[in-house]
Amino acid sequence: MTDAAPHVLVPQPLTPQAFAPYGTVLAFPGAAGRSINGGNAERFDLVGDLQLGAEGGWPMLALFRAQARRFPHEVTEMERHALGSQSFVPLGARRFVIVVAPAGNAPEAEALAAFATDGLQGVTLAPGTWHHALLAVDAGDFVVVERAAANVDCDTCALAAPVVVDWQG
Repeated sequence: MTDAAPHVLVPQPLTPQAFAPYGTVLAFPGAAGRSINGGNAERFDLVGDLQLGAEGGWPMLALFRAQARRFPHEVTEMERHALGSQSFVPLGARRFVIVVAPAGNAPEAEALAAFATDGLQGVTLAPGTWHHALLAVDAGDFVVVERAAANVDCDTCALAAPVVVDWQG
């Protein structure tokens, strides 16, 4: 008996519509913002509530210095933060691939989706969204905004079989 072929995910371009079940795409909205600072800047509000205060949590701003990953990449584990969102924003033009699955029970391979950013986009994952750790295509720094608390809010699950993310960028 031979092993079944691995489930392969080919990341699709990150768009607000495709990513909506998992969270929000952070990018220039394309429309005029609100004039601030005496007309020297425009403000664009991207996410109205990051949902970071559940059960005594507070906002945490962190810097992740990521190494570039090689593709194809084998995904064997997913994680989620049930009590708060988590945002990843590249500092500079840095592409990354985000592997996600809907909130709920631990995901099966068929429930996973993958998206590739254009290097200028970030994401805010909705509370409970399953995701793989940061898969940087371009090495560098990422700002991460997440919920902090006395008790760590991070559930992990092993996938029944590895999923291969095949990105040709």
